[in-house]
Amino acid sequence: MRRSIWAWLALGVLAVGGSAFAWVWFSGGSGEPSTELTTPTIAGQTTTTAGTTSTGDETSTSTTNATVEGAYVIQSEQSEASFMLNEVLRGEPKTVVGVTSEVAGQFILDRDDLAATQFSDIVVNARTFVTDSATRDRAIRGPIILNSATDEFEFITFTVTGANGLEGSASVGDTVTFTLIGDLTIKGETNEVEFEVTATLVDESTVEGTATTEVLRSDFGIGIPSVASVADVTDEVTLTLDFIAARS
Repeated sequence: MRRSIWAWLALGVLAVGGSAFAWVWFSGGSGEPSTELTTPTIAGQTTTTAGTTSTGDETSTSTTNATVEGAYVIQSEQSEASFMLNEVLRGEPKTVVGVTSEVAGQFILDRDDLAATQFSDIVVNARTFVTDSATRDRAIRGPIILNSATDEFEFITFTVTGANGLEGSASVGDTVTFTLIGDLTIKGETNEVEFEVTATLVDESTVEGTATTEVLRSDFGIGIPSVASVADVTDEVTLTLDFIAARS
């Protein structure tokens, strides 16, 4: 993992000259979020917002503490969004993994009728992905890859449009598996994807689970630098959300 596709960009521009390297370095930005990541609202629901109330379909995702009373809210400090892809560098297979805890979302769970569960958007700050190399991290934030150094493409958003297999009821200790369908937006490109979800009702106040899917980076305009020593960079990227959600 120490030498991966994200380091190639830096190596390539170094060969061209210092000015090119400087452009890539500064275009990647600092990796600091432009704003605090807050909980997206659930459309049509009344939310608690810094001591006031507002309706979910009128409140933007930047509203502070826009949580629904009784909803399960993703705990960012205990959750992690990640991506993974594979490559061959100088004849050696490599795996690249990037992670961030900057993830937010909430859902209303009806334990007696799981099909009635309601979800907010799930939002990830793409600017804060971290791998095992600071140079690679900066390249990820640059224009060729995620372009997340710009405010326009800082966030990845998943908007839930449906679910398959989420039915019946659940008691404490039960684990359910289902497919969550929705629109995934990365770098300004939106595609319908399906996340396979496994979730456990740990206790009355806690849901713990994992959601995963595989997407094609080319579908989202995510480029890869062309380097002679690199081959077989996968178009497939695995996206995973390991989450703990606590009842508000």
